[in-house]
Amino acid sequence: MAPFRPRIAIAGGGPSGVALALLLHRRGIPTTVFELRSKPTAVELARPSGMLDLHEESGLQTMRACGLLDAFQASVGDCSEAMRIVTSQNKLLHADEGTEDSQRPEIPRNVLTDLFVKNLPEGTIRWGQKALDAELACNSATGATEVMLKLGETTSGGDTTTATFDFVVGSDGAWSRIRRLVSDVRPSYSGVQFVTATVRLASTKYPRLVDLCGSGSLIALGGGNGILTHRGPQDSIRVYASVGTPDEHWAETAGLMGQTAAQVKTRLLADEGLFGKWAPGLKDLLATACDEETRDNPGLVADIMPLSELPVGYRWEHRMGVTLVGDAAHLMTPFAGEGVNVALWDVLDLAEVLGGVHGVKNATEWQAVVDERVGRFEEGMQARAKEKAGETMRNKEMMMGESGAEAMSQAMAQAMAAVKQRQMHLS
Repeated sequence: MAPFRPRIAIAGGGPSGVALALLLHRRGIPTTVFELRSKPTAVELARPSGMLDLHEESGLQTMRACGLLDAFQASVGDCSEAMRIVTSQNKLLHADEGTEDSQRPEIPRNVLTDLFVKNLPEGTIRWGQKALDAELACNSATGATEVMLKLGETTSGGDTTTATFDFVVGSDGAWSRIRRLVSDVRPSYSGVQFVTATVRLASTKYPRLVDLCGSGSLIALGGGNGILTHRGPQDSIRVYASVGTPDEHWAETAGLMGQTAAQVKTRLLADEGLFGKWAPGLKDLLATACDEETRDNPGLVADIMPLSELPVGYRWEHRMGVTLVGDAAHLMTPFAGEGVNVALWDVLDLAEVLGGVHGVKNATEWQAVVDERVGRFEEGMQARAKEKAGETMRNKEMMMGESGAEAMSQAMAQAMAAVKQRQMHLS
C-alpha cells in the first residue's frame, strides 16, 4: 500500500511560503502553493527590490536545510553589510563594515524567492490564484477535519473555485484570509509611512549619491522622520522616506493620492515638519530618487505605504487543520530586520513537524498525530515572535524619535562593545 500523503495547501507564495514548500518537497511531501501574482518574468526578477539580511540562527539555517546555501552565497553582493548613521544635518555618528561576530548577508527579495521557486517541481505553485476565504468542516464519512479554500483567479476575470485540503498554512501576509480561521485580530497602523523610490545605475549617473550612501546602508534620522537606503541590483540605491505620523491616511490627507514620486517629492522637501530643514545632501538624495523613480516609470503612482503591525505577543487559539507563519502570524515593521528571518524560522520548524509523521493510513490518523505537534510548534513560534516583535517595536520607537540618529548610534556602540567583550572572553 502506498504511504498516505496529506493534502497540504500553502496560501501565499512569498519567501516563507515557497521555502516551506521546498522543505516539504525534500521530505517527499507534495504541497500546493496559491499565489495571487502572475509568475514573474526574468525582467521583473532582475529589477531592484527590497534587500533582506538573513541571520545565522534563522534565515541562513533555512537556506542550509533547503540545500541552497551555495546558491544563496553566489547571489549576494549587491549590498554590503556596511552601515552609516547620520543626523538630519548629515553629521556622521556611526560607521561600520559589519562584524565578524554577526554576519548578515543581504539578498534581494526577488532573488531569494526565486531561489526557492526554481527548485520546486513544476506545478507546485498556482500562479494567479488567491485564497479568498477558508472554512473548516468535518468529513462525515471519516471524521477528519477538512479545510475548504475559496480561490479567486486574479488573472482571468475573477472566476472562483473551491478546493479541499487536510491542512492549510496561512503564509498570506499582513491581511491574511487564513488568519480568520483562528482569530478575528487584525493588524493596526504603526504610526509610520514609507515612501519608496529607486535610483538605478547610481555609480555612473550619480557618483555623489554613492559617496553619500556607501556600499551598504545609510540611516539618516531626526525629528521623527528618516531617510533609509540600501544598495541593490542594477547598481541601485533604494530609498525609503520614513514619515512618522499618527494619521494612517496621511497620503490622502496630504493630497498625495494619485501623484507620481516626482510630485510627492515637492511636499516632502517643502514641509519643514518632514524634510524641509534637512541637510542639502540628504534632500538631494531624496529628490533625485523621486525624480528617477518617475523617469523610469512614467505616470506610475508613488509607492506610499502605511506600515502595519500585529500586537507584540499576539496569539491565537489552536485549531486542527490550520496554522499561520510569517506576517500572517506576527506582522512587524522592518526596523529590526527580523520579519523574513522569523518567517523562515517558522517554516523550518513547521517542516520538521509536518514531515515527521510516518506509518499512518489516512487523514484521520495523520491529523491525530500531527495536531499536538502543531500546537507545540505554535507555542514556540509565538514565544519567539514576541521577543523579536518587542525588539522591533523598541527600534521603531528609538529610530522614529526626535533624536533617532543619536539614540541609534548609541545603541550600536553598546552592541559593538558587547561583541568585543565576548570576543575577549572567548580568547
